[in-house]
Amino acid sequence: MFLAAAAGLTAFGGEAAAARATVAVAGNFVIPARALKERFQAATGHEIRFINGSTGGLFAQIVQGAPVDIFLAADRARPQMLVEQGLGVAGSRFTYAVGRLVLWGRKLRIRHGDGAAILRAGGFTRLAIANPKLAPYGAAAQAVLRRLGVLAALSDKLVYGQNIAQTFQFVATGNAPLGLVALSQMKQHKTGRFWTVPARLHDPIRQDAVLLRRGRDNAAAVEFIQFLRGAAARPVFKSFGYASQTAQ
Repeated sequence: MFLAAAAGLTAFGGEAAAARATVAVAGNFVIPARALKERFQAATGHEIRFINGSTGGLFAQIVQGAPVDIFLAADRARPQMLVEQGLGVAGSRFTYAVGRLVLWGRKLRIRHGDGAAILRAGGFTRLAIANPKLAPYGAAAQAVLRRLGVLAALSDKLVYGQNIAQTFQFVATGNAPLGLVALSQMKQHKTGRFWTVPARLHDPIRQDAVLLRRGRDNAAAVEFIQFLRGAAARPVFKSFGYASQTAQ
């Protein structure tokens, strides 16, 4: 209801003058966000600028006053916390994507379904995961290892990225032979094989967006939130391996 009434907007582009919005984007969603940005800017004339990092790191910057209009997080908790703290606009939070986790290695020789066996065997030197304290994909990776009963056994082999993008780079550069990364990243980099982690091994990675107080009167920010919820954005989400959005 808020979004329909905000700034008197009726459709993308409307009659409002072109505006600019700054969007904080979780590391796993940077490439899809760029694709969405191109479609949105072409349709509206508005300008979108991104800053990216771990969900925890971006949250801390927003709380400390970073000039951000929208937060595209990789979890649900931090956008909700921003609403509770009065930094997010009530009624604007929703789940824009549901992510999936994969086990990936550039030289990984994996057959369908044997990713769990690889992790249990532990025949590798390092396993990269995102920092579970900062990145929801890291928390999901930690949950997978715990549920497979290998977290303690692999503790000395774990290397931590500050976000899922850095975790991916650890594997891409060979600093770690294996990593638990986002399926969306594999849609972009078709190098090596991967095992899609069964959803039952971790809680759903529901990624929420929230319009921030700074952006509530910004036409570009309000319309970009509308765009993310609309039919025009859905093919982009699907092409990058995200499950259907769930409006809240």
